[in-house]
Amino acid sequence: MKTYFLPLVVSGIAWPCLAQTSTDITDLPERSRTLGVVTVNGGQPSSLPTQIPTTIEGITREEIETRINATDSEDALKYLPSLLVRKRYIGDYNHAILSTRASGTGNSARSAVYADGILLSNFLGNGIANGSNYAPRWGLVTPEEIERVDVMYGPFSAAYPGNSAGAVVDYVTRMPDKLETHVAAGYSSQPNQLFGTDKTFNSWNSSASIGSRSGDWSFWINLNHTDSQGQPMTFPTVLQSAGVAGSAGTPVTGAVAGLNTTNQPWLILGAGTQYRTQQDHAKIKLAYDITPTLRASYTLGWWQNNAKGRSESYLKGPNGQPVYSGPINIGGKTYSLSPTAFGLSNDSQTHTMHGVSLKSHTQGSFDWELSASLYDYGKDQQRVPTIALPAAATGGNGTLQDQNGTGWNTLAAKGTWRQNGLLGLQGAHIVDFGLGRDAYHLDIRKFNVTGDWQSGPANAQSLVSQVGGRAETRYVWAQDSWQLAKDWKAVLGLRWEDWTASQGRTATASSQLNYAQRSESHLSPKAALAYQLARHTTLKASLGRAVRFPTVGELYGATSGGVLSFINNPDLRPEKSWTSELSAEQDLGNGLLRATLFHEATKDALYSQLIPGTTISAVQNVDKVRTTGLELAYSAQSVLVRGLDLGASLTFANSKTVANAANPASVGKWQPRVPRWRATAYATYQPTDRWALTVAARYSGRQYSNLDNSDVNADTYFGASKYFSVDLRARYQIDKRLSAAFGVDNANNAQYWNFHPYPQRTYTASLRWDM
Repeated sequence: MKTYFLPLVVSGIAWPCLAQTSTDITDLPERSRTLGVVTVNGGQPSSLPTQIPTTIEGITREEIETRINATDSEDALKYLPSLLVRKRYIGDYNHAILSTRASGTGNSARSAVYADGILLSNFLGNGIANGSNYAPRWGLVTPEEIERVDVMYGPFSAAYPGNSAGAVVDYVTRMPDKLETHVAAGYSSQPNQLFGTDKTFNSWNSSASIGSRSGDWSFWINLNHTDSQGQPMTFPTVLQSAGVAGSAGTPVTGAVAGLNTTNQPWLILGAGTQYRTQQDHAKIKLAYDITPTLRASYTLGWWQNNAKGRSESYLKGPNGQPVYSGPINIGGKTYSLSPTAFGLSNDSQTHTMHGVSLKSHTQGSFDWELSASLYDYGKDQQRVPTIALPAAATGGNGTLQDQNGTGWNTLAAKGTWRQNGLLGLQGAHIVDFGLGRDAYHLDIRKFNVTGDWQSGPANAQSLVSQVGGRAETRYVWAQDSWQLAKDWKAVLGLRWEDWTASQGRTATASSQLNYAQRSESHLSPKAALAYQLARHTTLKASLGRAVRFPTVGELYGATSGGVLSFINNPDLRPEKSWTSELSAEQDLGNGLLRATLFHEATKDALYSQLIPGTTISAVQNVDKVRTTGLELAYSAQSVLVRGLDLGASLTFANSKTVANAANPASVGKWQPRVPRWRATAYATYQPTDRWALTVAARYSGRQYSNLDNSDVNADTYFGASKYFSVDLRARYQIDKRLSAAFGVDNANNAQYWNFHPYPQRTYTASLRWDM
């Protein structure tokens, strides 16, 4: 019998527990539960070190299929407590950043996302600062291949880097033990009305999977295609105060008046960055049992994306034709539109992911694992014109930004030692330990393109800019899970990390600046304690330090210009966080209730902010940010209505900047993109074995985007607004193999913002065949 630690998931709430898989499960119950210990037979365990008594939430494949209109893998996190993915449209490949309890949607490097132990988080940079994007590579996992998802809140495991300060997300994908096939197709439609835009944007998705096991071999193949039209993301604007009284310029109509985030009157001139995104995904997983207790595994993931960003001008000239550039006259004032005010872009990416592992699973006194992964930007290019519409639609000069060859790789060795009594300490011990290395390479080159920006070759003799560099972290860690008494469990851990940044450079056609190599080493202790207060009540306490080193992008990756100028800061200090939480968990018989107090203090927090008195932005260290909050989570099966599952969460976070010498105006202000209140709730009713009906809701309170909270008007472009959104889903099992689902996301048609607008009411439909 193989034994794994696995979080119990009952309607979305996860508890630390003991999971077992058996070679013969035909006579065993699917799941049995006692407080703190759960036996799951035949289940696939999480790779999280879930013997740590800390907050872990999760959701299974069955719950995702029943409850969520999942068009992308990040949708699986939709209703978990305190989490938000900034997904702007179906297939959002560059801005879908994860927010956690004490980290906003500008801090992607403060959470760690894995799939089958392979890193998906993009630690080449942080957030979307300086014109580049570093969202997790969600596209390397599709909803159809997910077996389960687990989330560990906070940096409480020594097995993970300082990027785990916010959370660790672990996707476990399918690996069948018998032949199974799946085919699915989906459709989404979003009628969108905003400013001068009134259009419907549709998306299509199809997927096919097959997997099986034969003797010592097993395999899984998943193919997926998405064709998505998102709503406009950007809106060219001018301040009304910038207009010059007079009759000069082309008289135009169609501009929409409004207020910007600081309540200054402005004019919205059109819509931009309306993406048509076409994505293909392929995943192959192979496993071979060398011996009954030794398995070799290989994963190949391939992702291709082609996206076209297009613009629409609301402005109409005297002849009724759209106006895109030059001097214009609105209401007796003259304004000047630059040639690229209404932009176009063509993105083309082909990324590959490799993962290999060799793992023993004797469940005796010692087990070990060797693993390696590689994520490669085989092709990653963006083309934009430097001339104005409408001529740019058919060609003309432009630029090509090329990131080919960028990527990261990891190498790790891990061991688990099980012992009764250790160094004179009585009780059962599970000692996990490991060492490894993570390495990142960033290379962004921008060239001029003459003739046709859409297909012309880069002019190697006309370099616009080049930035990049390397970072590497070597680490050693160990932690001991100690059953020190019948009702007590303790975990003590320590992680040592040695970080080096090198080969940093910034170049233009006429100059090059090289940055000196840097190195730092830090220790991060961890501790957790659990006490069985009563038969149905458990108390837990956790404490952990996380050191998040600056990414290559933050140190050397400034690429953007325009209204704001971005500069590099190669002397950034790593941010250092102490996080603690205290939880009480209660088994209610028909459900679970958890209350968690959490606190985080971060010194030298890394943020992109304006240098006071200038229009220059740079990533800088904020002296101290502090967050204190309370999280409540509840799930239950109704005792009044048979077949009704309920779940809810509520989070309060008091998150503020408490010291910032570089920008004193931010002291005492709310941390950007971390709302004071957020909540989720769902109810799933299954009146028969065939039907499942779900209503779910999400709420987020007021947010700010600027460190000094100067963006007082949140309900507009650039704003970060509060929201309340209701989702609906109905799933019907037509027969043993065929199922259909219909859903409505944002059924109340809320209009809300996170710099860009979120989707309005969206209708979804899907059909799935399983064998």
